[in-house]
Amino acid sequence: MNWKYIRDEMIRHVRQGKGREAREDLTGEHPLGDAGQAILFLIFAAAWTLDSFGVRCTTLNKYLPPGFRIILSLSLIALSGLLVVKGVSTVFGETRKTPAVIRTGVFSCVRHPIYLGEILFCAGLLALSFSIAAFTIWVLLIGFLHFISRHEEKLLINRFGDEYRAYMREVGMWFPKRPKLRS
Repeated sequence: MNWKYIRDEMIRHVRQGKGREAREDLTGEHPLGDAGQAILFLIFAAAWTLDSFGVRCTTLNKYLPPGFRIILSLSLIALSGLLVVKGVSTVFGETRKTPAVIRTGVFSCVRHPIYLGEILFCAGLLALSFSIAAFTIWVLLIGFLHFISRHEEKLLINRFGDEYRAYMREVGMWFPKRPKLRS
């Protein structure tokens, strides 16, 4: 895996503008996606940090043993890292000659693995202190990610039509779909 190439492609994508203007094989993002994610994550991080280590007015740590919280937290953070790294390397790691719906790697399990990784990373932090204040921001972040995902899916439907609709039926947005049992 060539991380320098992936980093350079991500930087080029951001500098040239989102979507088709940046790379013909990529479709686009919601115009407020990056800024909204950054702002909500910073608010979440501030609320989580202040409540977990400062004021501690809405934390519920006493209800679960520290060992359980740490194992749960590390598991969620590790899974989030896997989803983000695999998702980013799949999207930016190569330029596809013919634009197509990406169905490989983590995109064969969920349609938005990078956004899901962000959700799970925050859930991993929440598992450490169970901050109600940070949980509230986390719910807003999930709502925002769902909103921008729907926008991006409309762009993908406009570009790929029935191919993307079939992908939507086969692969879950946030959770892997259970395989259908054959009778």
